[in-house]
Amino acid sequence: MDPNLHQKQGVNHLNRVLDYYPFVAEDGRAVVHLSPEDWQVVADTLFAMNTPREFLPDAIREYRLADGNAVIELETDDCVIALEPI
Repeated sequence: MDPNLHQKQGVNHLNRVLDYYPFVAEDGRAVVHLSPEDWQVVADTLFAMNTPREFLPDAIREYRLADGNAVIELETDDCVIALEPI
């Protein structure tokens, strides 16, 4: 299976988050804000499109929805990253 354009964009957003979060991380946690549209693309990629794990960045160990499905949490080896829509 090849990723579709929506999935590719979601993975692109995830890679950008992974590049950015070290600048805002404190004590093993980081909050990264995305536009509502970008947040939805990431949510679709992770939770609605059956995206195979091998398409996702290797640095992401686990992911889940939190705070009543309003926040996406990504776990890396050293940080929990909360993705919040602006």
